Amino acid sequence: MSRQAIHTEHAPAAIGPYSQAARIGNTVYLSGQIPLDPTTMELVEGDVAAQARQVFENLMAVCQAAGASLDRIARVGIYLTDLSQFAAVNAVMADYFAQPYPARSTIEVSALPKGAQVEVDAVLVLD
Repeated sequence: MSRQAIHTEHAPAAIGPYSQAARIGNTVYLSGQIPLDPTTMELVEGDVAAQARQVFENLMAVCQAAGASLDRIARVGIYLTDLSQFAAVNAVMADYFAQPYPARSTIEVSALPKGAQVEVDAVLVLD
């Protein structure tokens, strides 16, 4: 199977040798998004909830570029620099997803690029 890169100007550009997402068959693997404003490529100011909101907006833009929406996401991976912020990120995620929710893992990490507090990657399944 061939791999097709997914790209949109409405999400932060890749800052390394990777794609915003890669489609293989009917599965789209979304790269991790940190809370960068796609127009300035600067980290969004604010608490972890504000950063999580930007992350999900970025993921939504990549999903749209793939021809789908967040409701087609099967799995989400969340990476936090402080696991005590789990409830705040959970509340933001509830604003973007409806039941049945995607599968999810949440992992505390020592650091994220550009000093972000949260990063999220996902797997999207197309019809």
